[in-house]
Amino acid sequence: MRSDDLYTVPSWVPVPVDDGAARHLIGKDLPRVTLAATVGPPVRLDALESGWTVLYCYPRTGRPETDPLPGWDEVPGARGCTPQACSYRDHYTDLRALNAQVYGVSTQTTEYQQEMAGRLHLPYPVLSDADFRLTDALGLPTFEIHGMRLIRRLTLLVRATHIEHCFYPVFPPDADADRVLQWLRARASAPA
Repeated sequence: MRSDDLYTVPSWVPVPVDDGAARHLIGKDLPRVTLAATVGPPVRLDALESGWTVLYCYPRTGRPETDPLPGWDEVPGARGCTPQACSYRDHYTDLRALNAQVYGVSTQTTEYQQEMAGRLHLPYPVLSDADFRLTDALGLPTFEIHGMRLIRRLTLLVRATHIEHCFYPVFPPDADADRVLQWLRARASAPA
């Protein structure tokens, strides 16, 4: 097991660059896809509440007792899923005060996600796209490592079911929730 702290993003990880793989997302509507959640009923993405929804998509979380996949730390933007989840946990009350729902999304199974959500005490659901229904319907950027297809880290800001903004690439991951909070606050204070 690595001695690095799982809850921080080391300064030595490679920084991702914007390859344009998410530019097509702004302006799209969420598809009619229902995803299993770590808590509560499955979530139908084309039937979300009318306020803001934050869908932060991440490659995969590890477990404290397990080494990362070989080569994981060399993939730009791969490292930092746990710090990102914790940043949303720590800003959850502020996001809810702006009437924003929060969901994490990965291609890991719900059972795997439930262990992580419980260990990190996440107050929001994490959604499983293990069948790539959302990923494929929206054309989310992905990468492969050790035979696994994973979502590249990005954050969708959705109003009702319409994607209004996309942060991509997201770096550093532990600053994502704060960046989203600032973006939503700017929209809340803008004149109508």
